[in-house]
Amino acid sequence: MEQVLALKGSKKLLNAWAFYDWANSVYSLVISSAVFPLFYGLLFRTAGIEKVTIFGGEIARAPLISYVTSLAFVFIAIVTPLISGIADYLGNKRMFLKFFCYLGALSCIGLYWFSLENIFFGLVCYFFGLVGFWVSFAINNSYLPDIAYPEQQDRISAKGFSLGYIGSVILLVFNLVMVMKPGLFGITDGGGEIAEIKAMKYSFISVGIWWIVFSQYTFAHLPKGYKREGERQHIILNGFRELKSVWHQLGENTRLKRYLGAFFVYSMGVQTIMLIATYFGEEEISWGTDNERTTGLIISILVIQLVAILGATVTAWASKAYGNIKTLMVINMVWVLLCVYAYFLQTPMDFYIAAGLVGIVMGGIQALSRSTYSKFLPETTDTTSFFSFYDVAEKIGIIIGTFLYGIVAQLTGSMRNSTIFLGLFFVVGILLLMRVNKERKTA
Repeated sequence: MEQVLALKGSKKLLNAWAFYDWANSVYSLVISSAVFPLFYGLLFRTAGIEKVTIFGGEIARAPLISYVTSLAFVFIAIVTPLISGIADYLGNKRMFLKFFCYLGALSCIGLYWFSLENIFFGLVCYFFGLVGFWVSFAINNSYLPDIAYPEQQDRISAKGFSLGYIGSVILLVFNLVMVMKPGLFGITDGGGEIAEIKAMKYSFISVGIWWIVFSQYTFAHLPKGYKREGERQHIILNGFRELKSVWHQLGENTRLKRYLGAFFVYSMGVQTIMLIATYFGEEEISWGTDNERTTGLIISILVIQLVAILGATVTAWASKAYGNIKTLMVINMVWVLLCVYAYFLQTPMDFYIAAGLVGIVMGGIQALSRSTYSKFLPETTDTTSFFSFYDVAEKIGIIIGTFLYGIVAQLTGSMRNSTIFLGLFFVVGILLLMRVNKERKTA
């Protein structure tokens, strides 16, 4: 009854949609970028080991978490279109948004029991945390053309990312105080664990609770979704049929097809950098002591998040003044320069400067990419399938990008060489973006 009042384009509906970024972005910052990587490394260092036995074989900690991450993205790329097809036919994608939200949040809470003795359970929780975050994020993205008119989409997309950065920084700062000063919270050594590790585990619980509690505002106002008309057959596999249908429709929409090609290429670079930035900084920068390394990486992560708020806002303004495609081309050029700059990074100050620049273009390119795709969609109520295609393309890009990054680093013996390689993605992205609007000249 109340949702009838939340009309498309209304302030209440737009704010409710954007607020999901506030709810779930704590996962991407606290779990993916900050506390979990520190916790994972500290767990092994404290035990004095580098390898664990799993599935009957020994594997080092870095490849282990890398393989689990890659496997999770393969799973995400498969399950997203499945969910898309079912949601379209049931007309209730909000139900699936809730399910994957709760799956991700409860998996974060489950990380509290992550230990080397319980490594399989911990990795399962890590796996489903990734799945819950990315699939629910994809479903929420698909709501954008349903809740906002084209002229509103850049602004509300940027607002969503900004809310996400603000919310995640607030919780991260709280968690970092808890980790660095556990005594203030009554957390002490005991039970075979040091206080610092205990505090990190409590931070995982806080992420799950935050995610569940703040998502309720979004759930209260988002519509259920559009129900697909016609006979319902092959519901389970229909998502893949929808992807095939979207692919055929792209043939009739040259601009959208060209844009997706450009997005696929430059997104490989963006997502790979986001996933490996912390590991690059830990290995390649001369921090000094272990404490200085931890503090420096935490400061860098906070710089990225805070500056990204400004980046998303400035990008929304630039897209309105100069157009989405031109703005994306400029952002890609900045990414190229950043990749070259990363090759020469040596000192902590170098890394802080790079973090600030990454923050500006990271927030901007994510928000603008999402809203540009939404603007280019044909008139349809089947937004879930189109955004499923968008998200599958992004996840395949992540799998390819991270794999190629690892190969280059392994063959050349340096992560620095991989940063130059990533710069090529953005160069190609610029060239492809230049073609997006060419059909207007020939029409």
